Amino acid sequence: MKYYIIAGEASGDLHASNLMKALKEVDKDAEFRCYGGEKMEAAGGFLVKNYKETAVMGFLTVLKNLDKIKANMDYAKSDIKEWNPDVMIFVDYPGFNLRIAEYTHKIGIKNYYYISPKIWAWKKWRIKAIRKYIDEMFCIFPFEVDFFKDLNYKVHYEGNPLVDEISKKLEKERIANIDIREANNLDERPIISLLAGSRIQELKTSIPEMLKVVDKYPDYQFVIAGAPSLTMEDYKPIIGDKNVKIVFDQTYGLLINSRAALVTSGTATLETALLGTPQVVCYKTFGGAFIYHLMKAILNIKFVSLVNIIMQKQVVVELLQHHFCERLIIKELDKILKDGEPREKMLKDYKDLSNSLGEKGVSERFANRIYKLLKQDK
Repeated sequence: MKYYIIAGEASGDLHASNLMKALKEVDKDAEFRCYGGEKMEAAGGFLVKNYKETAVMGFLTVLKNLDKIKANMDYAKSDIKEWNPDVMIFVDYPGFNLRIAEYTHKIGIKNYYYISPKIWAWKKWRIKAIRKYIDEMFCIFPFEVDFFKDLNYKVHYEGNPLVDEISKKLEKERIANIDIREANNLDERPIISLLAGSRIQELKTSIPEMLKVVDKYPDYQFVIAGAPSLTMEDYKPIIGDKNVKIVFDQTYGLLINSRAALVTSGTATLETALLGTPQVVCYKTFGGAFIYHLMKAILNIKFVSLVNIIMQKQVVVELLQHHFCERLIIKELDKILKDGEPREKMLKDYKDLSNSLGEKGVSERFANRIYKLLKQDK
């Protein structure tokens, strides 16, 4: 069959590429054409456009790039119509994907959505477009099944593909037999990992606050997990003369060997939990307390970290905006660094979280489900 896949960011590129590999196992005649990235291309897809050319984030940035966005959409529509795939597979990225889905629905192409838009957080009204244009929805968080059920919309859930990705990376690091301490000149003190995001702006707001507590913990060493898209030169001006090391391309190994971690909100919070490292979630952007209260009013969720959202309760403490400060970092770190009830409870909740996300083979299970549904449609 012919699959046209659209992913608009790095995580979508990763998960789509794994789905493509799994689809090739179940469908020997599979052909792929895609808006995506290098990973999707490496998995055998013909890359029409790289997501780095099409990704536009932020309200003002979108306004400035309306012509570019329209041109990308028009090009996608014409390319899809000419290639005439058996199915569209949309990966997250709802602002772009739902508009394309409206078009492909009108010209009679099946629309499948892999990794649903996070309408449970905001823009719940998008369910109208989903009901109208999406034939099948595939979710990667367990709570989404009930969320969509309450909206009278059936979805499929086979687990979270991050489970497979972590397993593969850990196996790769195990085979490489890398000793984190020896490979990076770390001493024998317990490690506190700092996962400060992957964008320069995130580093500038997160790292200075995190580094304020370094001198308070002389019996620990602080190590930054370097983002793959950044270099040492990006970090140097932000770190200054603080005594911290930076480790690139070994984040999972670093986390496994850490006593605790400070983690900016995002997929990293879920990865840290699945690797069993106690954490404090930290996030700051412009606007301070004003933005904090504004977002609380806009969002439909009580939490921002995936760990808490999935578990539907506070498993990890979230220090957001003006709460992300030296005093509260120390207060929360102290709770999870030492053995005791707070640390043990967090680790127990991590196990429940892991169980809810399914066993390995997630991409394969989704691929089998997708292929089976397509065969039924045929």
